[in-house]
Amino acid sequence: MKISLRWLREYVDIPTDDADDLAEVFGSLGHEVEGHETLDLQFSGVVVGRVEEVSPHPNADRLRLCRVTTGGHPQDIVCGAWNFEAGAVVPVSVPGAVLAGGLEVGVRVVRGIESHGMICSEAELGLGDDRSGIMVLEPQVEVGSDFAGLVPLPDVVFDLSITPNRPDAMSMLGIARDLGAYYRLPVRAPEVSLVETEPPSGVQVTLEDPHGCPRYVGREVRDVTVRPSPIWMQLRLRTAGVRPINNIVDITNYVLLEMGQPLHGFDLDLVAGEEIIVRRANQGETLRTLDGVDRVLSEWDLIIADAAGVVAFAGVMGGETSEVGAGTARVLIEAAHFDAPSVMFTAKRHDLRTEASSRFERGVDPNLPGRAAERAAALMVEVASGRAVSGVQDNYPEPIEPWEIELSLGEIPRLLGIELERALVVDLLDRIGFQSVGDDPLVVTVPTFRPDVRRAADVVEELARLHGYDKIPETLPLGTGGGLTEAQTAERRVRDLMTGLGFSEAQNWSFAGPEDLEWMGFDTDDLRRRGIPVKNPLRDIEPMLRTTLLPGLLKSARFNSSYGADRIALFEIGKIFLAEPSPLDGRIPHQPDSLAFLAFGEFGPPQVEGDHPVADVFTATATWRALVETLGIPDAELRQSAPAAYHPGRAADVVVGGEVIGSVGELHPAVVRSFGLEGRVAAGEFALEPLVVPRPWWTFREPSSYPPVLFDLAFDLGVAVASEDLVRAIAESAGSWLESVRVFDEFTGSQLGEGRKSIAVQLWFRAPDHTLTNEEVAPHRDRIIENVQNSFDAHLRGGT
Repeated sequence: MKISLRWLREYVDIPTDDADDLAEVFGSLGHEVEGHETLDLQFSGVVVGRVEEVSPHPNADRLRLCRVTTGGHPQDIVCGAWNFEAGAVVPVSVPGAVLAGGLEVGVRVVRGIESHGMICSEAELGLGDDRSGIMVLEPQVEVGSDFAGLVPLPDVVFDLSITPNRPDAMSMLGIARDLGAYYRLPVRAPEVSLVETEPPSGVQVTLEDPHGCPRYVGREVRDVTVRPSPIWMQLRLRTAGVRPINNIVDITNYVLLEMGQPLHGFDLDLVAGEEIIVRRANQGETLRTLDGVDRVLSEWDLIIADAAGVVAFAGVMGGETSEVGAGTARVLIEAAHFDAPSVMFTAKRHDLRTEASSRFERGVDPNLPGRAAERAAALMVEVASGRAVSGVQDNYPEPIEPWEIELSLGEIPRLLGIELERALVVDLLDRIGFQSVGDDPLVVTVPTFRPDVRRAADVVEELARLHGYDKIPETLPLGTGGGLTEAQTAERRVRDLMTGLGFSEAQNWSFAGPEDLEWMGFDTDDLRRRGIPVKNPLRDIEPMLRTTLLPGLLKSARFNSSYGADRIALFEIGKIFLAEPSPLDGRIPHQPDSLAFLAFGEFGPPQVEGDHPVADVFTATATWRALVETLGIPDAELRQSAPAAYHPGRAADVVVGGEVIGSVGELHPAVVRSFGLEGRVAAGEFALEPLVVPRPWWTFREPSSYPPVLFDLAFDLGVAVASEDLVRAIAESAGSWLESVRVFDEFTGSQLGEGRKSIAVQLWFRAPDHTLTNEEVAPHRDRIIENVQNSFDAHLRGGT
């Protein structure tokens, strides 16, 4: 939201002119400043003139010859604009004036006629972008006066990011209220002096849906003259990013920006039966909105209708049939309080977000419409020569009152870590319009313009904001409730380990495209193949929620590779979304946390010969084993398999506690090519929960000080036997003296026979209380050999 400092000063006497200091104040109040810009006059020597005569140029069909006075003898000025006639009051750059861009104005001959200056457009003055016609000022502006005196410049415009919970701050008065509280200054509301005339308005308002519209105010203004707005109003709208249209429409936008209440102006002569009905649309009804689009309505849309049909989307946009135009004489000002979800769903359903809908979606003060309508009517009397009439329609069947919250003073140190005296608490709350009575607890009355404050913690947040976050010291939380959970600690260890292994953490969008899932090669019955569609996707190419993290990592790798990176190692921890009910809440999809990684190109420390190894299946399996060792995951193993997206001979399932939780290995070359990469890509993805689930504390076991007995065994067995299974069989029969088993060799060859392979292992035996002898270890060795031979149709190589 753009805030003009000059405009803001009409409501509060800000004690500083330093834009940087004020930006810090905005930030401390919770309004992030995205930037600020200083605006200065870009012209000099421009005065107010009146066009006395207009005649065709004798030598040019598209030019006109104007006799213009600036308070003295009229002078001839040649002009190419056609949006004015004799009597118009206009800005005139006399000879010697300088316009925007440094253009110096002098006397020049145009098609044989001497032109003494220029009649200016807003673009030539640096006040806007419109070059289609000259600026026409109000008739009462004094001829001969300095035009610069009419322009509200210099100025500073701040671009503020207003958080969704602060609808009250989406207005000049709302920001002024916060600054007044910060500086302990009074805030001036705009003075409204309105005299109503007779006969009264005949407008009738019916609320058929009081839930969708708890309050509707309709106020009539007659005998308006539709013309351009005063220059001060136009420029204020422009600094706020709103394009001026005409004085009636501009007034509704001006009051919206000033007070935060969206308004709409109907041409009352075009409202059938002078009747306003607030209701839900009938399925299939249509409305042509002010942007010229024909829209088909649903029964969920909240609309404004007259006796003939739909005339506007409630809280979003008006319709063409009742639009204010040049011939409008009677205006009906609509100021209403609409249900926030109803407006939000309508705006999203029709892809129609407006200044009005963005405010109604957050929650507008239900007690503001009456004052806002009165303010708009007073401005229409002032700048459109209208007459406000009696008979205002204010339908408010169940008035919304301020609500009370009990605040225990003990909540303040509990939540903020500091104590505040009761008197200071009462003073801080009073500055923002919160009344409080009582000692402890305080009973705080919250005004209706703060719908976000509903509980004691919200009140404490306001106290922190006004007292100053910089005054709250950094302290550690007390008691047993602080600190990280075991799962959070384990997750941090996962991140530390992955970065320690050489991976960089990535954070990708939670969306995917259908081709992403197709390229991964998932089976048709695989849940990962069925992405959950998103109603309003950020990008058309990613219309669904991701079911796997790997496509995002692959696209990140492709992006980095396109910029010349040849060593890429990424990991990501995030949610995936599966088309099955969540075990926690069956109404929403299952969305487990997942860990994925990939490595591409050279990875790891240099080898003996100086070359770096290239990422491959062993990179993936080593990464998993590092996680197992660091996190102390019991019953973890790798089972060779051919999971989707992986190379069938270079991949394995990740098994924890007997359940498959993911896969590791090299990605299939076709998958790699589909994502725009070439070469081997080591990758893995598995559920995060089994890795970080709380486990029993490790216990210390005193290491033995006696030497071990080492020996090697090599077994001839079937190629289908996994080394993990062999190691498990050895451990089952080895006894308590077995300290470790390490597979150090595996090969196949013609000497072994078809379908056979050899696996060699090294075993370490050690006793805790004495030095083992070969004779003591021999029975254990024999039991191992016997168990392996019986379990796998194997025999010991090089022995009996």
